[in-house]
Amino acid sequence: MLIALQDITFEFGARIIVEDASWHIVPGDRVGLIGLNGTGKSTLLRIINGEYSISKGSVNKIRNLSIGFFNQDLLSFETDESILSVGMTAFAEALELEKDIERITQELEHNQTEALLHEFSDKLHAFEALDGYNMRHRTAQVLEGLGFSTADLDRPYSEFSGGWRMRVLLAKLILQQPDVLMLDEPTNHLDLPSIEWLERYLQNYNGAVIIVSHDRYFLDRMVNKIVELYQQQLHHYTGNYEDYEREKDLRRDLQQRAYENQQEYIRQQERFIERFKAKASKAAQAQSAMKRLDRLDRVEQVDSAPSKIRINFSVDKMPGKILCTLSGISKKFGDISILDNASAEINRGDKIALIGANGKGKSTLLRIIAGTEPMEGERTPGHNVVTSFYAQHQLESLHLDSAILDELKNTSSGRNELELRSLLGCFLFTGDDVFKKIRILSGGEKARVALAKSIISQANFMLLDEPTNHLDMNSVQMLIDALGKYEGSLVIVSHDRYFVSQTANKIWEIIDGQIKEFKGTYAEYEDWKKRQAAALAPPKGGKGGKKGNAGNNTADNAPEPAPVNNVKEAPVAAPAKNAPIDKDAQKELQKQQKQFQQLEKELAKLNEQKQQLEAKLGDPEIYSDKNKFQQAETAYKQAVKDLEKVTKQYEEVFEKLMEMDN
Repeated sequence: MLIALQDITFEFGARIIVEDASWHIVPGDRVGLIGLNGTGKSTLLRIINGEYSISKGSVNKIRNLSIGFFNQDLLSFETDESILSVGMTAFAEALELEKDIERITQELEHNQTEALLHEFSDKLHAFEALDGYNMRHRTAQVLEGLGFSTADLDRPYSEFSGGWRMRVLLAKLILQQPDVLMLDEPTNHLDLPSIEWLERYLQNYNGAVIIVSHDRYFLDRMVNKIVELYQQQLHHYTGNYEDYEREKDLRRDLQQRAYENQQEYIRQQERFIERFKAKASKAAQAQSAMKRLDRLDRVEQVDSAPSKIRINFSVDKMPGKILCTLSGISKKFGDISILDNASAEINRGDKIALIGANGKGKSTLLRIIAGTEPMEGERTPGHNVVTSFYAQHQLESLHLDSAILDELKNTSSGRNELELRSLLGCFLFTGDDVFKKIRILSGGEKARVALAKSIISQANFMLLDEPTNHLDMNSVQMLIDALGKYEGSLVIVSHDRYFVSQTANKIWEIIDGQIKEFKGTYAEYEDWKKRQAAALAPPKGGKGGKKGNAGNNTADNAPEPAPVNNVKEAPVAAPAKNAPIDKDAQKELQKQQKQFQQLEKELAKLNEQKQQLEAKLGDPEIYSDKNKFQQAETAYKQAVKDLEKVTKQYEEVFEKLMEMDN
């Protein structure tokens, strides 16, 4: 065990952040720390880091434990040194040894004593043990993985913007290789290729990793545990974010069912007591029932889930079939060419995600589509197109002396105050927050106000540049739901892969100055990219390897339709007429068919077992005995897990049979 939080309580003034909470962090943990905005996730990381003292409980760490903490406060760091030098400060001990070796080398030119030679040999050995000879190469490798070019490495740290500075500091932290690496919203500062690089790096990281992130796609790929900070308690789940959602729903259902059944049991006992407490012959039984109720461990009612506030778009008028045509577009910034004689067309109903690395011109292209960026070529707007453009620079259009609610009222959207306040609630402005002046808001809060204004604009064509920045998971999901029902068209720039996967029906990418279009979802796009990479890879087995068919359709980027199987039946071995019989293949097919039939029987048995346990949990009497209830609940959870496991095996065997049959 690396760190043990045992029954800790921490307060900020009168506000309790955690109360009697426990958490054990062990080597190999990949933990997603989640919770609503403002519940205290970052505070909990600071408690682990030793920055805050708890009022109750204990925080125990193994001796000489190293902790790396990536957070927004790191931006206070300033220097004019190159980013390579900043990254290399991760090797502080090796850098000191390098200086010592240089000093001793100079001394040896004039004084070659035995003691000095021994010291020189010892320091060389220590420098090599710390991998000092590779520290420059390793630092450059990590910085380039996080999106810096080789030419950038010698540029001063002070020349870079906040987001790029955070990448340098993340690189430094990664290179330090602490025992526990704590990352507070690491993907906020990264583009898609850098996020993918970070995922690959962390998958092979030797220490424990704790991640606070609103990027559920990142959490799904990175974590094997979820810790939820909810109502001052830490709730532990095994698996990634998707597993957490499924398990949490199951827990809530079981708890609610247990609560309802226990309440029915209590009502029955209370009726019995009320009816017979005055009768001498039944008084003793009534007294026993009262004692049972007094000793009963009460099941708490499930807290009602937060109400789903709907974000609704309204479209004022229907546009023509084509919303915007770009012809022969070229755009340069100095010697850097963004677009070179590029063309594209946006049609009614298109929901386009513009993806790729930072610096490729995504936001520039968005401004060209909006008509606010000068360029060479022709931009032709469509008929009846009403455009709403959300981007960070749109914050300048906010009226600083207006209250948040008034800012939305002045858009003439036709919505009443209740509707506007409901919308602002989706963007994390609740209660009296709506009366705050724009002037005092943080950059993230202003961005959320600007996004809310875009939504109520009644536009039929929306351009959204990183709309999910500064939103929590619930708000992102509400925005996804709204865009799914939006009758207009849109182009979004986003590094949030889950958001893109849920909203876009086309993918655009700027490659070699051209706009490349893929007609399909992000998941289909990823699958197509993998097939393309496999087609371009050298065939296995050298010259004798078979040439694959994946490269035959490279000109057609439309994804292949996925087969849908509603009813699964084991294929029957039937060799083609006049074809030679492959006895080994036939044996394997028969083996798989036998396993398929066994799994079918096992599935039926497990389903029956699950139904029996559900019926058992539905019996009010079980809640009068805590041990019986816990045993039944544990058995039910195990049955669900076994059912999921066998179902997965069943699906895998079925797929094998389908492949063999083909």
